[in-house]
Amino acid sequence: MSSADRPAGPLAGITVVTLEQAVSAPMCTRVLSDFGARVIKVENPKGGDFARHYDDVVLGPGGLAAHFVWCNRNKESVALDLKSDKGLELLHRLLDEADVLVSNLAPGSTGRLGITAADMAERHPGVIAVEIDGYGPGGPLSHKRAYDLLIQAESGTCAVTGQAGAPAKPGPPVADVSSGLYSALSIMAMLYARDTGRRAGGGGVAVSLFDTMMDVMGYQLTYTQHSGIDQQPLGMSSPAVAPYGSYDTADGQTVVLGTTNDREWQRLAREILRRNDLADDERFATNGQRVRNRAVLDEAIGAWCARHDLADIQKTADDAGIGNSRYNVPSEVVAHPHLAARNRWREVQTERGPIQALLPPAVIDGYESPMGAVPALGQHTDSVLTEFGVAPEELESLRERGAIGTPR
Repeated sequence: MSSADRPAGPLAGITVVTLEQAVSAPMCTRVLSDFGARVIKVENPKGGDFARHYDDVVLGPGGLAAHFVWCNRNKESVALDLKSDKGLELLHRLLDEADVLVSNLAPGSTGRLGITAADMAERHPGVIAVEIDGYGPGGPLSHKRAYDLLIQAESGTCAVTGQAGAPAKPGPPVADVSSGLYSALSIMAMLYARDTGRRAGGGGVAVSLFDTMMDVMGYQLTYTQHSGIDQQPLGMSSPAVAPYGSYDTADGQTVVLGTTNDREWQRLAREILRRNDLADDERFATNGQRVRNRAVLDEAIGAWCARHDLADIQKTADDAGIGNSRYNVPSEVVAHPHLAARNRWREVQTERGPIQALLPPAVIDGYESPMGAVPALGQHTDSVLTEFGVAPEELESLRERGAIGTPR
């Protein structure tokens, strides 16, 4: 989708050039495109973003990769060989007209390409240069490659997920997604500062997956720092509050019930369980006491839920003002009636045909995210380079020299 075709969003007129792989940077730039920015994704002609090849389940077999489809709609793909002088020259031609550069390459890659924040300040002073890496500079781990699971393990996230003695990686790539969102937020802040005169031109932004997870792990790290206790994971529960967990119902389903304060606990005990004895018991007077005695409460709630169907439990909990939900697997979420009722699905084009994708979370009055196509590798190489000043007759010569890829 060209910039002329885009509905005017909050970031309309902003051009982002991105050297990205996997999830963190692609999520950052997809968010920017959701808000109307133009995103030009520069890829290696030999395979492109390696997330293109994680699997082939989308419109497969032999189809597209689910991670790639999720993170890369609404972008333009330009295939450049940045190891060639001409390919690197073309990258700088794009950067001459850009507002933002985003990268999450292997450690040291931006230095070898001459596009560090310092390089950009000298050659493209108006460009906001954002580099997402694993561990941030200056530490003993700075040289290491970093993927989501590796960061989850190093940051302690796996240790607080799963069950005691059975740590687990959270299902979604939390480190990648959170880093992408922090990066997008940083870019928006820098653009605001530029456009309101609070700072001139561009500037450098560094976001590491490890530092991001230090923030995400804030509660657990604060608790351990002041108590000396490593909290043990409780599966579908929380070591911080009680009662709060999942319980089997009479009709073979699972309900999640939770209380977050003493008033809710009193309503749950008196109005749902009909257990005034528990409501009056000093062992459960405060959340801290309930956490220490959670086994007694889980047994009482579990016994009550086992006598009632899910629908009855949820109606009773709703009437009492107690938070609750149904445990769903992904196939049930895809068909979730709440998504259908709120018209959250949109058609997105791909090189293999249309697919359904969910609108981004932010609902903005008078604006809907473009939900543009997922690009094929190098699909926009010729059109973008021509737009940025490369004569049409040069394209074949560049292609013969290997500086640019062949559009798919």
